[in-house]
Amino acid sequence: MRKTAMFTMMIGLIMIVLAGCSGGKDNSKLIIGIDDKFAPMGFRDENNELTGFDIDYAKAAAEQMGKQVEFQPIDWSAKESELNSGRIDLIWNGYTITDERKEKVLFTKPYLKNSQVIALPAKSNLTKLDDLAGKNVGLQTLSSAADALDANPIKSKLKQVSEYPDNVLALTDLKTGRLDAVVIDEVVAKYYMSKEPGTYKLLGESLAPEEYGIGVKKGNDELLTQLQSALDELHKNGKAAEISKKWFGEDKVLN
Repeated sequence: MRKTAMFTMMIGLIMIVLAGCSGGKDNSKLIIGIDDKFAPMGFRDENNELTGFDIDYAKAAAEQMGKQVEFQPIDWSAKESELNSGRIDLIWNGYTITDERKEKVLFTKPYLKNSQVIALPAKSNLTKLDDLAGKNVGLQTLSSAADALDANPIKSKLKQVSEYPDNVLALTDLKTGRLDAVVIDEVVAKYYMSKEPGTYKLLGESLAPEEYGIGVKKGNDELLTQLQSALDELHKNGKAAEISKKWFGEDKVLN
């Protein structure tokens, strides 16, 4: 009787261990970390549904890979931590490729060109970077906008730099006069300029050109290879161009 009880207990323990092992990651699904206030790349529409260029592009890539996709809004200032912890598989939402980020994640080939620009109120009389001296400037926390401003001598001449969790809040403060300027991605600035004509304009000088890529956890070379193959195929079959024309009116996707 004791042997039977011991045997039953051992079988139970083995089943628990096996269940734990089988409860690993679902490789049939891609979990993508996004900033859901980053129009037109990834944002919520009037029905609170996620939409945008990167959303459509990611869905097409996942379909090409034979995988389902789940979008996970994250704190953009903690994006690399979210990736490295395994809570997300990819960082994909206007994610600028930089040397510093290359030390933390693997990147696909660049898929879109961008630039960090200065958004101003439409009635602003500022015309060049030097005019920002003594002004209040806003930007998104731990963004490539912050990196671009850090690298420019004009930063030391600013009155104050205010950081925001997203670009929407920064642009709101610009519109209400709390800020004189916002450092922001060109694609984002132009989207809001098209949605609110006569509200914003861009400074004649920009801060830095850049390129967007998709971030993959270091060590996951297999996923990187699969994803890049899918993106290459979307370029060849015209799907990438189709998505780009939908959102930008032209084919902006890099080969």
